[in-house]
Amino acid sequence: MDEALRAVADPTRRAILLLVRDEEVPAGVIAARFPGISRPAVSQHLRVLVAAGLLTVRRDGNRRYYRLRREGLAEAATFMETMWSAPLARLQRAAEQEERARTGDEGARG
Repeated sequence: MDEALRAVADPTRRAILLLVRDEEVPAGVIAARFPGISRPAVSQHLRVLVAAGLLTVRRDGNRRYYRLRREGLAEAATFMETMWSAPLARLQRAAEQEERARTGDEGARG
């Protein structure tokens, strides 16, 4: 999980993940989407994402195709859900209590 979280901390890597989220994309197409970054730098980002388990790579001759590996994010997603579930549950209870209090107050006036 640590490696995946470190990998997605970089905005370029997050952008790459979005590019390959729904389909397999050749490395050249990925590199072309980042004209301000050298091809070797894009290749390094791809290597980091593969090493973190977030991308799969398929070779076809000398071409490489990348696709999101959703299960690579599963552990990090579970961690984030755990971090948010308790505070969100507390917020929901507070909102429900406020709604009951408001509804109860309106009922007393009517």
